[in-house]
Amino acid sequence: MNNEELLSIAIESAKKAGVEVTKHYQNGDYTSEIKEDNSPVTSADIAANDVLMAELKKRTPNIPIISEEIGALTLEQRSQWKQYWLLDPIDGTGEFILASGDFAVNVALVENGWPSIGVIHAPDHNMTYYAQSGLGAFKETSEGITKIQVAEYDDNRPIKVAVSRRQKLNLMGQYLNNEFDYEYVPLGSCSLKNALIAEGLADCYLRIGPTGEWDTGASHCILEQAGGSIIDSEFIPLSYNKRDSLLNPDFMSLGSADIPWDKIVKPHSARRD
Repeated sequence: MNNEELLSIAIESAKKAGVEVTKHYQNGDYTSEIKEDNSPVTSADIAANDVLMAELKKRTPNIPIISEEIGALTLEQRSQWKQYWLLDPIDGTGEFILASGDFAVNVALVENGWPSIGVIHAPDHNMTYYAQSGLGAFKETSEGITKIQVAEYDDNRPIKVAVSRRQKLNLMGQYLNNEFDYEYVPLGSCSLKNALIAEGLADCYLRIGPTGEWDTGASHCILEQAGGSIIDSEFIPLSYNKRDSLLNPDFMSLGSADIPWDKIVKPHSARRD
C-alpha cells in the first residue's frame, strides 16, 4: 500500500471519528474525568478512539498504533517499528468541554521516526488539514481544497504568536525578545494553532508544559510541508518513538525560516524523560 492510499485512509478515518465526536458534542452526551497526568478525558475521546482503532485495524492490519487513549508498549517492543499510526482522538479536550469548537481529531503516520502523513480534522468547523511528505500541505473546507503555505517574513509587521485563549501572556514574554513587536492570535487546540501557522495566519506557537507525541505528530507533518518546522525549546528537532516516555519537551512551532527565530525566541531547557 503506497502513501497516497494511506493518506486517504487517514483522512477518511479522521472524518469518521469526527462524526462520532460531533454526536457527543451536539447532544452534550458525554462524561468527563481527570486522568493521572491532570488532563481531562471524556467519553467522546474514548468513542473517537474506538472508531479510529477499528477503522485503521480493519484497513491497515499490519500497521501498529499508538494512541493517547490506550497504553503504549515499551520502547523495547516498539523500537523496531518501521511505521505506525499515531493518534490523538480529540486534541483540545478542554475546548470540547468548554464548547468552543476548537478541537480536532489528529491522525499521523510515522515512518522511520518521522511523521510522513498528517491529518487534522476539526469537525465543528467542517475543516480538514492534511499533508504527505513531498506532496505539500492542504486545507479542505466546504468551499474546496487549497494548498497552504507559511506566511512570508515582513519585518514591517509584528510577529504573530498563536496562543491559547487562557494562556498567560506574561509567560510568553519570558521567552520572547522584547525588542520585537508581537500580535497575539488566540485559538484552541495545539494542532489547530500549528495549522494556523501552516496556512500563514500566525508565525509561531510556543508550547510551555507537558504534551505527548500524539499532540504534535499530525501537525508536524503539515507544518513542515507548508514550509515551517517544530523544534524543542533548545532548538533541537523533536523525536518520535525514541524514548520510553512519549512526552515531548517544551517546543516551538515556527513559520518561515527567513524569520530570525534565534534572535526572537530565548531558548530554555525543558526535557522530559
